[in-house]
Amino acid sequence: MSSNVSGTVVQRGKLLVHIAENGHSFELECDEYTLVKDVQQFIQSAYGIPLNDQLLLCLETKLQSQQPLSAYKLPSDDQEVFLFNKARMRCSSMPPAPEEVEIIDIPDPPSPSSSHNPHQLDDASDPALKALPSYEREFRYHYQCGDAIYSRTQAKLEICERLLREQKVQERALEIAWGNLDHFYRVLHQNYMDFIKCYTQQYRSHSNLLSNFVRDVEKLRSCKLHPALQTDTRKCLLDFVREENLRKAKEECSTSHRQFEHKVSEFKQEFAELKRSAEHLFTSKTSFLIRDLEVTIKKHQRYVSEQKSIMQALSKDVNTVKKLVDDCVTSQLSSSLRPHDAVSALGPMYDGHDKSYLPKMHDCDRAISILLDFCKDKKEEMNSFVHNYMQNIAYIQYAIKGIRYKFSVFSEAMKHQNNQFELLKVVRGIGPAYRACLAEIVRRKASMKLYMGMAGQLAEKLAIKRETEVRVREEFLKIHGSFIPRDILASMGLYDTPSQCDVNITPFDTNLLDIDMSDLDCYAPEYLLGLSLKHEKHGSLKGSFSMSNNSSLSAEVEENAVDFPEKYDSEEQIDGSDLVEIAGTSKLEVENAKLKAELASAVARLCSFSTEIEYESLDDSKVDSLLKNAAEKTAEALHLKDEYEKHLQSMLKVKQMQCESYENRIQELEQRLSDQYKQGNRLQIDKTLLNFALSTSKAGDSKSEVSADAEANMPCVSEPMDEVSCASNSLHVKLGNFAKQSGKPSEGLDENMTDSSSMLNPQLDLSMLEVPRDEVRANVKDEKDNLTAELGMGTSCTAESMSEPINNLPDEMTAEQASDSKDASSDLVLELQNAVADKSRQLSETEIMLKALSEQVAKLERELEGSQKLLDESQMNCAHLENCLHEAREEAQTNLCAADRRASEYSALRASAVKMRSLFERLRTCVLSGGVAGFVESLRALAHSLANSVSDAEDDGTAEFRECIRVLADKVGVLSRHRAELLERYSKAESTKEQMKKELEEKKELVNTLYLKHQHEKQANKEKISFGRLEVHEIAAFVLNSAGHYEAISRNCSNYYLSSESVALFLDHLPNRPSYIIGQIVHIERQTVRLPQPSSVQADPNRDQIDTGTSRLTLNSGSTFNPYGLPIGCEYFIVTVAMLPDTAIHLQPPS
Repeated sequence: MSSNVSGTVVQRGKLLVHIAENGHSFELECDEYTLVKDVQQFIQSAYGIPLNDQLLLCLETKLQSQQPLSAYKLPSDDQEVFLFNKARMRCSSMPPAPEEVEIIDIPDPPSPSSSHNPHQLDDASDPALKALPSYEREFRYHYQCGDAIYSRTQAKLEICERLLREQKVQERALEIAWGNLDHFYRVLHQNYMDFIKCYTQQYRSHSNLLSNFVRDVEKLRSCKLHPALQTDTRKCLLDFVREENLRKAKEECSTSHRQFEHKVSEFKQEFAELKRSAEHLFTSKTSFLIRDLEVTIKKHQRYVSEQKSIMQALSKDVNTVKKLVDDCVTSQLSSSLRPHDAVSALGPMYDGHDKSYLPKMHDCDRAISILLDFCKDKKEEMNSFVHNYMQNIAYIQYAIKGIRYKFSVFSEAMKHQNNQFELLKVVRGIGPAYRACLAEIVRRKASMKLYMGMAGQLAEKLAIKRETEVRVREEFLKIHGSFIPRDILASMGLYDTPSQCDVNITPFDTNLLDIDMSDLDCYAPEYLLGLSLKHEKHGSLKGSFSMSNNSSLSAEVEENAVDFPEKYDSEEQIDGSDLVEIAGTSKLEVENAKLKAELASAVARLCSFSTEIEYESLDDSKVDSLLKNAAEKTAEALHLKDEYEKHLQSMLKVKQMQCESYENRIQELEQRLSDQYKQGNRLQIDKTLLNFALSTSKAGDSKSEVSADAEANMPCVSEPMDEVSCASNSLHVKLGNFAKQSGKPSEGLDENMTDSSSMLNPQLDLSMLEVPRDEVRANVKDEKDNLTAELGMGTSCTAESMSEPINNLPDEMTAEQASDSKDASSDLVLELQNAVADKSRQLSETEIMLKALSEQVAKLERELEGSQKLLDESQMNCAHLENCLHEAREEAQTNLCAADRRASEYSALRASAVKMRSLFERLRTCVLSGGVAGFVESLRALAHSLANSVSDAEDDGTAEFRECIRVLADKVGVLSRHRAELLERYSKAESTKEQMKKELEEKKELVNTLYLKHQHEKQANKEKISFGRLEVHEIAAFVLNSAGHYEAISRNCSNYYLSSESVALFLDHLPNRPSYIIGQIVHIERQTVRLPQPSSVQADPNRDQIDTGTSRLTLNSGSTFNPYGLPIGCEYFIVTVAMLPDTAIHLQPPS
């Protein structure tokens, strides 16, 4: 087979084709341009399989007859084609014939004899020498017998291997067929699953509608309409439809539902049977058959090996005996080996051949023969299996086609079911729709209130902008008006003012019902939605949905709050300010209106969901997937919540560390303040005592008395000092434990405050933090200085007066003062006691002042903390306001640029639109001009004028329009010329048509004439008169004889007479008795002339009639009288004819 396409490079190769029914294979020489049809024709000629019964598959792909082999990438060395015989796949096909194996018969060699193969040693006198040629002939005979046996065994083994290869081919063919069937079955199974899924959803929905029909009707009956909607014929929701029609539709739907359910159940059984057959077919494998056969053949290979080794031994023995014979002939035997010794050595070898080698060869041959029978049985079993398997595949494919055709029928039935249940769905949807309408009324009212409020807000904003613009203009005129005359400014138009903007809204929604959200459940209760049963059935599902949604929502809120806290705070403030700014309403009212609108919208959405979504339509897989998604969302939300909790804990720890640092710093400052106060108080007490001692020593007359009295009264002086020290120590304890370091108190505070401010406000820059830091340092320093001054003022006199005398008394007093008088010393003591009492009183007052100051310090510390917090908040607000101001400026600049750009674009577009409108007006004028020729001329004139008015400033649209007009004018001109040419051609065609019509009528008449003539000739050929043997349906001619009877004109037959009934028939239609009658034979009756009996009665001519089928020849074996004057015993025939139509009869001339 060669290709019929010539080319420079043609890919040629061998196409390997396997026949599936028997496993035979053959190769075809072809190229890529060879058609599949050519391959099929070769198969038909070589193997006798018709084209229509051939099915060629290559890797589960069917080869089409009209396609070349290149469409399937053939011929190729790694691809093979399988041939399936469709006739063998039919149920009525015959089972495969038994496997016939042609074994080449290799006969055994003839027995050796000296006469056929003489040798020169046969005539030797020595019996030993005479026996050597005999041994040589026997050994050669044994070798020939072994070779024949080995050849037969080898041929049988090759046949076994061929049968194995054929079975492997059949196995691959079954795999190809199985794959093809599996593909169609999978597609069908997917379509079936989709159909069952749709049907299940529809079945559940329709069953729910039928089972809850009474409940739905009662719900509609129990729900009364709003008083404003009630009429004489409509009191409740059930009055929207006719209840009688509902009942009738419900019955029809119920009947149709049951019938369709029965049909679908039958369809399910049919598909289940198909599924069982397909699965059983798919599980049937042939690999175990081939595997066992292949193992068995491998095991029998040892027999061939054994025969091969025996053949080698026989060949060696033949060579040995031949050498001995040759040596004897040439007299070259050694002295040690005599002929008798050679003969005695060849005897055991002969016995080995006869008793061991050849029997083993026969045994091996019988084993291979048994293997061949086994392979034949397996091959027949495989042929039967393939035959049955392919028949099952054909049956399943037929069933698949039948089920596939039913899909469209069931789809139409499902659509019809849906159309039938539309009225019941309307009953189910009336309640939710009514509730949704009422909720929509509430939403529209709330939306109208918000809409009015926003309109007022817009008016106020525009008024504020107008006032700002007026002030700007007045300021401009105030600055520059003194330099320019007023009339010039007026001519410039600078005295104009912005006009007032009035926002007027035409009233709308004035016909809405007067209901509120609280009236919704009164006029449209929630049970109209019909969600109670669904809630009970799918409570867990909805719970998981709500939990997942809430958790995900909370997670989103928390995550956004963590990431953008300041952003959301600012947005809330903006929203709040917007709500407050709506004129005539409060923030709470606006918020209530928004919430009411959202609630009403949610109610309406739920009502729409209740009619569209049915949870019963969810199958188990969907429910599991939804629950899984809900669980994943819940876990994710919980994880986000934990992360946010950890973040809050970390922030709390940071705040705690800041508080601890603040407490430590406050304690440090208190300790420093206490140390400063203690040092100042001690210095003041020492100075007071020293001054007092000096003043009293100068006033005394005798220093000795003073010193003596002082020494004597020292214990008395030390007691008040101890009291003072105790008082000071108690004061120190009350003031708290301060740090001992006295240097740089303000620097530590500044560092802590700076750290805290930086932690609280990480987004603030250093320039914003420097000013508060200096202010805090100055405030703290001033407070400390004031506190120190107050403490110093209260304790300076006491400290100076008490510390210095105590330290200097032992040094100042001498022995001379001890000699002063007791009076002077007693006065001094009294004065000292009075001074001590005064100082004690002052100390008590000082303690009271210190307590008040400590309280004032605590108060100042609290105020300082509050001021710091306010400062931080102020800094944050300032930064936020600056950012907002910056963004507002940028947005305003962007809007201004956009407005300018849009204004310029609008101006350009307006100018372009005006120009384009003028151009279109001119084009419209051209189009409306009368006549085709006028339209062409006007269009050309327009294109010419547009071409002459080209300018550099025109835009692309104008240029494109001008080009379009030019092209249109050219094409219209071409069309007009074509129109003229077509009109001319039309006139010529009309004239040609009239002429051809006349010729056609003439030829038609001629054809009719010839047809009638042909019909007449045909009828005449049919109506030729038969002059031979007369038979029924032939035309015969009868001539009136001398006896007055009509006798048939016939060459071979005589005694055929026309019946009296036929003669009467012709005489009724003719005025005279004709001399001949021609008619079509309808009946022939045979009679015999016999002697009349005296008592005989004339036999009934219709008796003993025998219908002979198509000839209708009636034979009468009885006797009758002799009406035609014939001899006794003569036979004659009565012929009944029918009249012929009025046509010409052509008589045949006698031959």
